Amino acid sequence: MAFKFVADNLAPGERLGEVLFGLIMTLTFTLGAGMLFGAGEGAGRELLIATLGCNVAWGVIDGALYILGLLFDRGRLGRLGRSIASTTDDQHAVALVASELDETLVPITSPDARLGLYRDIVARVKSGERRPVALGLGDFKAAAVVFWSVVITTLPAAAPFVFIRDPWIALRVSNALLIVVLFFVGFRWAKHTSLSAWTFALGLTTFGVALVLLAIALGG
Repeated sequence: MAFKFVADNLAPGERLGEVLFGLIMTLTFTLGAGMLFGAGEGAGRELLIATLGCNVAWGVIDGALYILGLLFDRGRLGRLGRSIASTTDDQHAVALVASELDETLVPITSPDARLGLYRDIVARVKSGERRPVALGLGDFKAAAVVFWSVVITTLPAAAPFVFIRDPWIALRVSNALLIVVLFFVGFRWAKHTSLSAWTFALGLTTFGVALVLLAIALGG
């Protein structure tokens, strides 16, 4: 049920991006923060709390940025619609539609089919009702999915600090679990691509670890 809710509200690429962001953020934070907290008494608990707090904060930020992105895209399309509706030059109106859709449709349609489609879009936009830019319940559901996609990646990182007393060992186990989860995510999401599961998983894991090392090297 939970997976269906996620799938209904975010596209596969969006889900992958959010989960990957959460994993990389958590792995970067635990590796970097582990150097600061050290291995003293209470270090594991402090690192656990800091990791949870970091991902909750970034989950809220990422969800808010998702909403902001929706508003921007809808505002941009609304402006495009007004431009199409207000022009008296049909060729210019078709060119406006083409500028928006050509990148997607040129590889998979013929010129005549695209022209017919663009003219139909222009006619519908000109005769359609102008609607204000607004957000719906579904948008906030999607933002909630974004939030939890980031936050839930904290769980593999947090679990070792609950069950392992030695903070240094718990940190290393946490890092290893996150890399395993990164591989699993790549293996699972490969079904949405033309690549083999192993190739995609190894590539995504290497890419993720490289980003983490880069972030740490830059002081992130």
